[in-house]
Amino acid sequence: TGDVGQIDARGYVHIVGRAKDLIITGGFNVYPKEIESEIDALPGVAESAVIGCPHPDFGEGVTAVVVCKPGAALSEKAVIAELERRLAKFKLPKRVLFVDDLPRNTMGKVQKNVLREQNAGLYG
Repeated sequence: TGDVGQIDARGYVHIVGRAKDLIITGGFNVYPKEIESEIDALPGVAESAVIGCPHPDFGEGVTAVVVCKPGAALSEKAVIAELERRLAKFKLPKRVLFVDDLPRNTMGKVQKNVLREQNAGLYG
């Protein structure tokens, strides 16, 4: 199915993301779903998508693409500062980009491949 899961201490399986969306940054595996959940819980965030973009030093740079709720005023610095209290340093987005909406396919799923293509040169 392409799903990636983990088995906890009690033997329960938890889906942590999709294999094709896995980000490898500085040798660490980062699952976008975990970061998206933290971003989506922030006040003023309507939804988010986390992708890996080519990075000259880390292999891939964790990149968050965020849609704000109407009237919300968020900044890249504020989002990262809040996430610093919730996530390990290697999971923190290197960049937070704000968009009006996320690209979706006809089934309504976010097209992360489109976001990766649009931001392929983000880190140089």
